[in-house]
Amino acid sequence: MAHAGQTWHRWLRLLVTGVLSLILLALLYGPASGQNNPRQPVEIKVTARRFEFDPRTITVQKDQPVRLVITSADVDHGFAIKEFNLSVKIAAKKTKIVEFTPDRAGRFRFYCTVYCGDGHEDMLGELVVEEAQTAGTGIKVTFDDHVPGVAIIESNGERLRIDTSAKTVTRIGEKSPQQTPPAKVAKVEQTKAPEGEPYDYRLVNVPNGVTDKLYVSAYRSPLCQRGLCRTIELGVGYHWLDEKGHSPVALSTYASIEGDENFSQHYTYNLQTMLARSVTKYVNLFFSPAVHFNANGQRRFDPRATDFFPPAPVADTFRQDKHAASFGFGVNARIKPTVSLLFEYTPRVGFKLGRVRPIFNSNFTRIVGFSNESEAEIGFGIQKDIGRHTFSLTFSNTQTTTTARYNSSNLVLPPKKFIIGFNLYRRFLK
Repeated sequence: MAHAGQTWHRWLRLLVTGVLSLILLALLYGPASGQNNPRQPVEIKVTARRFEFDPRTITVQKDQPVRLVITSADVDHGFAIKEFNLSVKIAAKKTKIVEFTPDRAGRFRFYCTVYCGDGHEDMLGELVVEEAQTAGTGIKVTFDDHVPGVAIIESNGERLRIDTSAKTVTRIGEKSPQQTPPAKVAKVEQTKAPEGEPYDYRLVNVPNGVTDKLYVSAYRSPLCQRGLCRTIELGVGYHWLDEKGHSPVALSTYASIEGDENFSQHYTYNLQTMLARSVTKYVNLFFSPAVHFNANGQRRFDPRATDFFPPAPVADTFRQDKHAASFGFGVNARIKPTVSLLFEYTPRVGFKLGRVRPIFNSNFTRIVGFSNESEAEIGFGIQKDIGRHTFSLTFSNTQTTTTARYNSSNLVLPPKKFIIGFNLYRRFLK
């Protein structure tokens, strides 16, 4: 028992001596050294380019000043770490210096804050802040949070576990299960978003998924022909699901009202669903079914007997469907970071906007019937992103761009004949 007591007192003196040495060194060298020789920041060079940071992982020590030299290799970018209240903009081909001192250990996300193209959401990186090692004394003392009264002393490659409650000292030859576990740090959840998440614009005519929750639209068509003249469409949509979350698809719904003669007559009501899915890093698929109520209301696209001379009574017996449904299919394939190819195809059932042609008898003296000629909407094009602007050069076999009209060719043009079009979009939010 006397021998055990002497051993205990010897290790206790070692512990007290070590702790006093730490305090003495801190008093003698800590403040003076901090005032006369402030710690120099660790300089790390970071390159920002579409759509990545290089390096993607930055490792530093807690309480060690850091200087980040961030250079943009192409367009405007941003750099932000929410937990350290950092947010800067780096102009195209310019360099920005960011200095800060991380005051906590853990893993923290950094990301681009300036919209720079379709892969903007994937421009992420990670800052790893490690606990600083005790310097100068060669002695490191830690405490076990799970077992009160237990201290771990590391010195000259030797590790001792001292339990003040049980009055025991144990030499540790390998990592002890009682060693203090690393502190848990709140993680910012990072779900890998598919490249090229759809934005709130159309392919050619078919709308794709959108990124904003609630959106409104207004459109006026300058076309004027029978049953379709100076149409104004007002609509509202909502984005329910997003591929960047936990959904396998992006899902939106849209409702609108169309009125001819500057929204004064012949109203059509549209309900539409938009589904989008990224099948690869570069290809997005879209499906957009819709119903169009009163698309041929008041029989405004049907022929009438008085339209002909002499009058054709058979015209009053020819009736097309009043309502319609359409099924839009689309593909957006990115061939370069800022260039995409577009294609869409939209078949239709029910009322099909096209042309009603009279059928004559063999002598061409009397109208004996009518036929409807219509082609499914087909469109293709090329899209270019410039900053927050998106420019599209499109070719389509339809002129009508309101929801009830775009998906059926009013010109009855076959695929070999297309109309050229231009679309320009501006994204206001980052």
